[in-house]
Amino acid sequence: MIIFRYLIGEVAKSQLAVFLILMTIIMSQRFVRILADASEGDLPAQLVFTMVGLKLPQLALIILPLSAFLGIFIALGRIYADSEMTVLHATGLSERRISAFVLSWSLLLAVAAAWVSMALSPWSMEREYEVLERVESDVGLYSLVPGRFQQTSNERAVLFVHDIARGSGELSRVFVAQSDIRDGKPYHSIVYAQSGAVQEDASGAQMLVLEQGRRYAGQLQSPPFEVIEFGRYQLQIREQEVEHRRRKLSSLTTPQLLQQLDDPEAMAEWHWRIAIPLSIVLLALIAVPLSRVNPRQGKFGKLLPALGLYLGYYMLLIITRSALENGQLPGWLGMWWIHLSALVMGLALMAQQHPLVRRWQRQLRGASA
Repeated sequence: MIIFRYLIGEVAKSQLAVFLILMTIIMSQRFVRILADASEGDLPAQLVFTMVGLKLPQLALIILPLSAFLGIFIALGRIYADSEMTVLHATGLSERRISAFVLSWSLLLAVAAAWVSMALSPWSMEREYEVLERVESDVGLYSLVPGRFQQTSNERAVLFVHDIARGSGELSRVFVAQSDIRDGKPYHSIVYAQSGAVQEDASGAQMLVLEQGRRYAGQLQSPPFEVIEFGRYQLQIREQEVEHRRRKLSSLTTPQLLQQLDDPEAMAEWHWRIAIPLSIVLLALIAVPLSRVNPRQGKFGKLLPALGLYLGYYMLLIITRSALENGQLPGWLGMWWIHLSALVMGLALMAQQHPLVRRWQRQLRGASA
């Protein structure tokens, strides 16, 4: 049990370190993109961290298999390079037991990855769609930015709000400019009010309600302008609720996805969700024997071949997913042939250290000599 805790602790620490490093790098890139959208006014500033948080499960699915694979490779490679594995073998700990320890831990990671793939990631993507829909449809209080000119969603007015009260959402010192065509001539109006608010009716239309202000209206070619003082003034800034975005299949819950398996794209998405947790176990099976190095090689002696193997496996999954979406592969075959190939490779690498296989190899070398 002590050796089990030691091995799993070393592997888990390496996996966590790789996961955090990769997640930090990728999330930094995504954060910059989201921040750029917010600076351009495409996304309200208060939703930046919400969008970043909703991206986490989707990115975790991409990083989990690689971090699990590299974590095992780095941890066991260090143990081999420091000759600790020689000591463990001397105490009677066989290669198969070490593989069993690592695979048991990998199964736990696979269960966690399955939950993320089957439940958490679709949920986060659906919430992301809902947030984006709300931003697109709500050019009212939700997306107004103080100190910036913004066009209403129906393109009938330009708004400028000096400040928005937290909590109540009351607008202060509101400027509204409108243009229209009357009698074939451009007709302009400017409204300035001390306060205002955004209200929405049952149909989804939004009204900007202003209080205590003035309205200047007229044609530039024929002054004077009409000046009206008002206690309450309202104008429509959105016609109705926008249509829902077209959802990707990756945002569907797993039960909903299973009901659409007649669709090749749904079948491809289903195989992809299965592939993520399966890949963690299969890659662990490959990483254990592949991490076997001589002390003089160093713990990173086989890092490049390991990365090449992972990239080849992952690229095959992506290519097969595309083929499934296009109907070029039958659904029953899916990605199983890739997983089976990885399983055979892992078992072949494991078998190299089996006593019978080593004896057979010695006999072949002796016969050839």
